Amino acid sequence: MKTILTALVALGVGLGPVQAQPQTACARDAMVVFDGSGSMAEMGFNLMDEPRIIDARRAMRTVIPQVAPLRRMGLITYGPGAKASCDSVRLRFAPEADAADRMISEVERLQPEGQTPLTDAIAQAAAVLDYTQKPGVIVLVTDGKDTCGGTPCALAAELARGADMTVHVIGFRVRGQHFAWPDQSENITAEPVARCLADQTGGVYVHAETLDDLIGALRQTLGCPIYSGITPARPATREAL
Repeated sequence: MKTILTALVALGVGLGPVQAQPQTACARDAMVVFDGSGSMAEMGFNLMDEPRIIDARRAMRTVIPQVAPLRRMGLITYGPGAKASCDSVRLRFAPEADAADRMISEVERLQPEGQTPLTDAIAQAAAVLDYTQKPGVIVLVTDGKDTCGGTPCALAAELARGADMTVHVIGFRVRGQHFAWPDQSENITAEPVARCLADQTGGVYVHAETLDDLIGALRQTLGCPIYSGITPARPATREAL
């Protein structure tokens, strides 16, 4: 995993010279890593009456314009591309000021398909933020596990040795292997293996089931104090796996 990160920095994925910033809650640049894999388009089972991507877009339209004036943000997506390919991580743009319109536009036109190379996506986000040299924040919005052979916990250990790179993980309507129809009452939610990225980097894992949950989770993890008293998300958890 260290080799992947080193290679990405060497290829020029980083943002250039380190610039000193005050270490306030919104001073750190943030990368949003957005799951665009095929499962974001699922519906009709597992207690979902519409695809996850619909509420994910709604939540982004609500929160990102509120945060963008206060924090520089960038975007990475994964999923769309050749359906059998894990080579789908795309840097849409590096952190920039007032990124709301650009980020929302990218998410709105994202058509979910393909696999879930979330570990590689986080590695690229960390390289963009120059994780060995300066603090940063990564917010992963995902509905499941890495399906491309990535090892998120090994990556988390590498990031924890860097310059204070915090990864927050939002598990949006995460489901286990069991598929349930609406008339089944058992609890079918699960936790993504990727939550260790939060556990090992000082971040939080938040399970979001409803639109309000997701809105609250985005406000909480993008981290500006102005929203701390109005976050409707379920409490963040940090328990070990």
